[in-house]
Amino acid sequence: MNIGGAAAASGVSQRMIRHYEKIGLIPSPPRRDSGYRDYSEADIHRLQFIANARDLGFPIEEIRVLLDLWSDRDRASAEVKALAESRAADLGRKADALNAMRGALLDLAKDCHGNDRPECPILTRLAS
Repeated sequence: MNIGGAAAASGVSQRMIRHYEKIGLIPSPPRRDSGYRDYSEADIHRLQFIANARDLGFPIEEIRVLLDLWSDRDRASAEVKALAESRAADLGRKADALNAMRGALLDLAKDCHGNDRPECPILTRLAS
């Protein structure tokens, strides 16, 4: 399957497939006589794994670890669970920070009259 087919089958853009290949997340596929890359079903499955991990917020280096664990049938599931729990904790901290920022913005918006007058506590706060 060529890169366009691999992108359609995996849900990963052609640009990202090339990037993942460049950084070693997926092996360089063989090339056809025409020079086009030839992706296998295993490559597509690996790309889907990477896309799913990215959707769950895993950074590239952790995806690299997850791919190694996925390939290792002698692994302990405790390693995978620890990675997932660590990522969930990081996401929780980010969610708390986003909620705090949202609350601050809503408080500033509540204090702004939103009329034709120039006074605006939002701009005053941003300028301070």
